[in-house]
Amino acid sequence: MAPDDELRTRAKAWLADDPDPATRDELTRLIAGLPGSEAELRDRFAGPLTFGTAGLRGRLRAGPNGMNLAVVTRAAAGLVGWLAAQGGQGPLVIGYDARHGSKQFAEQTARVATGSGREALVMPGLQPTPVLAYAVRALDAVAGVMVTASHNPPQDNGYKVYLGRELGGPAGDGAQIVPPADAGIEAAIRAIGPIADIPLGSTGTLIDEKTIDAYARSAADVLEAGGPRDLAVAYTPMHGVGGATLLAAFAAAGFPAPAVVAAQAEPDPDFPTVAFPNPEEPGAMDQLLALAAATGADLAIANDPDADRCAVAIPVAGGGWRALRGDELGALLGDHLIRRGVPGTYATTIVSSQLLGRLCAARGVPYAETLTGFKWIVRAAEDLAYGYEEALGYCVAPGLVRDKDGITAALTVAELAARLKAEGRTLADRLDELAAEFGVHATDQLSVRVDDLAEIGAAMTRARQAPPATLLGSPASVADDAGNNVLTFRTGAVRAVIRPSGTEPKLKAYLEVVEPVAGGDLTAARARAGDGLAELRREIAAALGV
Repeated sequence: MAPDDELRTRAKAWLADDPDPATRDELTRLIAGLPGSEAELRDRFAGPLTFGTAGLRGRLRAGPNGMNLAVVTRAAAGLVGWLAAQGGQGPLVIGYDARHGSKQFAEQTARVATGSGREALVMPGLQPTPVLAYAVRALDAVAGVMVTASHNPPQDNGYKVYLGRELGGPAGDGAQIVPPADAGIEAAIRAIGPIADIPLGSTGTLIDEKTIDAYARSAADVLEAGGPRDLAVAYTPMHGVGGATLLAAFAAAGFPAPAVVAAQAEPDPDFPTVAFPNPEEPGAMDQLLALAAATGADLAIANDPDADRCAVAIPVAGGGWRALRGDELGALLGDHLIRRGVPGTYATTIVSSQLLGRLCAARGVPYAETLTGFKWIVRAAEDLAYGYEEALGYCVAPGLVRDKDGITAALTVAELAARLKAEGRTLADRLDELAAEFGVHATDQLSVRVDDLAEIGAAMTRARQAPPATLLGSPASVADDAGNNVLTFRTGAVRAVIRPSGTEPKLKAYLEVVEPVAGGDLTAARARAGDGLAELRREIAAALGV
């Protein structure tokens, strides 16, 4: 059989099983376009989407290597079959955001669940990811599904899976899946026969709005009662679904209503005012910072589209605004919770700054370090008090949401900023104090987006075969965690951690330079650290060949 005949046969078999007229038409056109469409069609059938750091995620398109109704139906059937095989009892909770296809995928997941005889509880409309993670615990569900691609481009969608206490255990109650559950679910998906044979039931039962209201009230209760609340905040949900929930939580906590970027206030799956709906991307917060300046805000806050991440910007002396790096906000929140006396283990990942670990050591607080991803952070300890990762993810209330939560993070940084304002101080002042005590921990990231995933493997191989002998002029050691495909180069004051992204076609190098503050001269220390980061970036890029 010729290669294009084999591809045509596979595509026609998938087409016959596809329940969605729109993707059937899409695939029919590609089959009719052979041989000219071979490259595109072959990419659609390169392999099924697999569970990565954040579950299924991919482009909205027909075929097994895309997010579509056929893939979601199979994923849902595999999930409910796996839950049954584990003996898991209780309902499946399902949430969805405003992305293209999200509601349809959520409803189909509910139909598969009820068709199998399991109760499906569905969010009453668009909701942030933290609300779904909260509901898994609040409703004593066996598992939860959130249909979202978080901060990915508008042409993507995704499918996050959470486990309840029965199957996830105490540390994983309401947390995203980890091995071996992901492999077990994948195997169950592969074992699914024709989609036409999957029994479908009703679209489930809508969750009462009281559950949504309870999340907002509980989020407000994360803060200390009676603290200062005088704070002017500018906010954007970045065309996502976090706005109503954040405003309700701020009101419940007693803060003045934030000023909201009008052009980004309502959910819009096309994200028309940003090139990339990720607060970390250049330009994504421009409208927020303009609003903050125009309203004289004390603080600017952005959520990503599903509101599990939180970005913060602060005024700069002399005018203008500066977005805090994830590691800066991570240290500020950790320090604030320690000062509040919140007991338990404080955790971050191997790619985040080393500052939190040094802060915990100095304060006599338990500390843990994990692989990248909140599915690992929240399992760092059963007594987890706080966890963060440098990619703007913060878990300030593990007892409420066992995942990153941009709503409670926003509330907590507002609490800190309001307290400092009442003392005549700012977040910048507190960062200066931490730097004076522990040294300037300057961090940056080298991120390379690729079209061909083989380029990532080639770059990692180059770095393994010819690692840098020195970094910034000092001898460098190498640690190779081949099992997790992580390379770490370090000296006494410099560190570079290199890994492929788990959610995007990117190679990432996480860079850190620690510079002591000599004679109290923070400006000079920060300048030295900045120069060091720039040189370290060049050295690591050369080692990777990018």
